Amino acid sequence: MGPMVGPVVVALNWRINIVSHVVQIQTEIRDPVAIRAACGRLSLPEPVFGETKLFSTSAIGWAVRLPEWLYPVVCDVATAKIAFDNFNGRWGDPKQLDRYLQAYAVEKARIEGRRRGHTVTEQSLADGSIKLTIQVGGAT
Repeated sequence: MGPMVGPVVVALNWRINIVSHVVQIQTEIRDPVAIRAACGRLSLPEPVFGETKLFSTSAIGWAVRLPEWLYPVVCDVATAKIAFDNFNGRWGDPKQLDRYLQAYAVEKARIEGRRRGHTVTEQSLADGSIKLTIQVGGAT
C-alpha cells in the first residue's frame, strides 16, 4: 500500500500582526512548468506535449505517465481539464492520480509564492496532506 494522499493545505503567515490563515486549493492544471515540476517531485518521466492515444480516444496536451497506469493522464492547460482512461481503476490506481494532483498543487503554490518574492517552506503531515507556509515578503 502506497503513502496516503490528503488535501493540500496552504498556511499563510503574514509578518504584520502575525496572522495565520489556512486555505483549501482547488487545483486547475494550467501551468506546464508546474506539470513538469510535479513529475520531477514524484520521479515520473518528463511530460510530453502532443496528441496521446488513450484506449478508444485520443487527447491533446501534456501526457504524464503515472506508475503502473496503462495509459497516461493528459493535461490540457488551455481548458484545465485532464483526460485519462484507467477503466475504473483496473488500468491504473486512482490514488496515483490523487498523488500527482497533490504534487501539482504544491509545486504551483511554490512557484507562485517564490515568483512574488515570498519564502516557501513545506511540511509533510501524518495524514498524507502537505502544509506549505508562505512567508509574505521573505526571501527564497
